[in-house]
Amino acid sequence: MEGFEYRNPYAAPTAQAPIAPIERYDDGLVTAGRLQRLMAYLVDFGINVVIMIPALIGILRYRPERGIGELGGSLIGLSVIALLALFVYTLMLLSREGQTIGKRVIGIRIVRTDGERASLGRLIGLRYFLPGLIGGIPYIGFVFALANLLWIFGEERRCLHDHFADTMVVNV
Repeated sequence: MEGFEYRNPYAAPTAQAPIAPIERYDDGLVTAGRLQRLMAYLVDFGINVVIMIPALIGILRYRPERGIGELGGSLIGLSVIALLALFVYTLMLLSREGQTIGKRVIGIRIVRTDGERASLGRLIGLRYFLPGLIGGIPYIGFVFALANLLWIFGEERRCLHDHFADTMVVNV
């Protein structure tokens, strides 16, 4: 049985999978990884959840016979004030640095595809408001929201909202 080579038809493939290249632009910007963007989103989401905890406690204090009470109203007011402060601070960070708190913690920022700073109007209007508006359309919105998120798995690692606003997320 010389020359006989056994090949298991059920064995895992042995081919090396190609690793997606890291996008480098003319001025040395490196596109942020998917995990970095996810972590930045989770940091931002976590901050919002923590801010909403007092409001949730206030709402849970509701009783039909007495209403929400002074403490419940105060807790809800505290959350509203904290959310407004977070909103103003986030707008300030976006306009100056192209970052949210999560992006700042992770070390990434939003820039135009040519490497220039993205304006606050472009970020709010095209990157956040327009996709949110489309996402709110019944039936179509869910499909768009899913496509928006899955677009990051393309070669450029840019979501649809990045394409709308002509932006990209890069390492600092």
